[in-house]
Amino acid sequence: MEVRGKESSWFIVEEWSGSASTKLSRTATITASPSSIAIRRSGSRFNQVWRRIPQAFVPEGSPSSVTPDYVPFQIWDSLQGLSTYVRTMLSTQALLGAIGVGEKSATVIGATFQWFLRDLTGMLGGVMFTFYQGSNLDSNAKMWRLIADLMNDLGMLMDLVSPLFPSAFVFVVCLGSLSRSFTGVASGATRAALTQHFALQDNAADISAKEGSQETLATMIGMALGMLLARFTMGHPIAIWLSFLSLTIFHMYANYNAVRCLSLTTLNCERSSILLQHFMKTGQVLSPKQVSGMEHVLPLWITSWSSKATNFLHTRVRIGVRVSSLNHHEMHSFLQCAGSQYLKAKYLLLEQKGIVNIVMHKDSTGTDILQAFVHALVMVNLVDKDTSADIESFSWMDKHYENFVLKLQSSGWKVERLLSSSIIWRANWVSRPLDEKLD
Repeated sequence: MEVRGKESSWFIVEEWSGSASTKLSRTATITASPSSIAIRRSGSRFNQVWRRIPQAFVPEGSPSSVTPDYVPFQIWDSLQGLSTYVRTMLSTQALLGAIGVGEKSATVIGATFQWFLRDLTGMLGGVMFTFYQGSNLDSNAKMWRLIADLMNDLGMLMDLVSPLFPSAFVFVVCLGSLSRSFTGVASGATRAALTQHFALQDNAADISAKEGSQETLATMIGMALGMLLARFTMGHPIAIWLSFLSLTIFHMYANYNAVRCLSLTTLNCERSSILLQHFMKTGQVLSPKQVSGMEHVLPLWITSWSSKATNFLHTRVRIGVRVSSLNHHEMHSFLQCAGSQYLKAKYLLLEQKGIVNIVMHKDSTGTDILQAFVHALVMVNLVDKDTSADIESFSWMDKHYENFVLKLQSSGWKVERLLSSSIIWRANWVSRPLDEKLD
């Protein structure tokens, strides 16, 4: 509101529209006096409607309401989605032709049964994948996001090659459906984790809704382009395969760049290892953006040939070890540790041949798990230097751990918990006199 003059009996009210304070536009000016009210609108109704269209695709308050890596990730993600929908038209065309659509000899019950087996295989595969890997998707969201799309590529490839193997058609189609079922579970779960990462103002629901609108738009464009491509390549197998393989290569490239754009602030095993190694050398903590360029987005066994992979300490730490699985020598060490320096601790470390096993206490919390993992990383690092790793690691934790955590927080890292595989096995240890009866 703008007031003119101290004794003035008229005033001006300006109307502004926009989802963020930095993206406001004036839509009307209202001038009021004792005898009249005048309204002067700014811009045409068409311009006002046109300015509101992006609100269906852009999170409210953007860019301040989302992380800086949101826009580049969404650009690459939309491009890979576009290529997926174009290829879907090609693979679906081949699949329907193999089932017998358009042929007089094909029966409805035969096609229905084949489609039923295909869907049933996918459903069962999704349940099994969730059972074995559902709890691990959060800890490696970038890796599983990439793997999910690679499995989707494999599934579409199976659909495309299914007409080439008439005798094994059902097996090939079911294999493709199984591959895509992994995609559905991994992609949905990791998308939820990424949405939480992008949300800076508790606006995860809004970001998720706008991502759905973006995906719908990409789907419609991809389907239109896919139908055109299917129409022009119909009856030309070489053209179909060249188009499919070219789009698949672009899809993999876009996916790789999409996950590389992400600068996650949560701590998983690999990021913790990178951060601790740098801190022990320099006393400084890397930023999330710096770490994102150093961590792997593919499983380590794929890149095991790289010397860079051998520098990561987390591959030599096993967290949540089952006590009853320890051998006689390890059990003896466990009992010694449980009765000495780890008596009041919420975790226990056992080092054998350069591998550190972590036994978590049954009352341990998220911060205890993070502390145990960092302690194990320190011990692994000291073992390589031929020092008294057990004693030296305790000394390092007493002197530097709190400072390390504080610097992590100041650099934007979330230190409430460690994203790791589910810890199923825990233990409880107490020390009592020999003559005291145990419960």
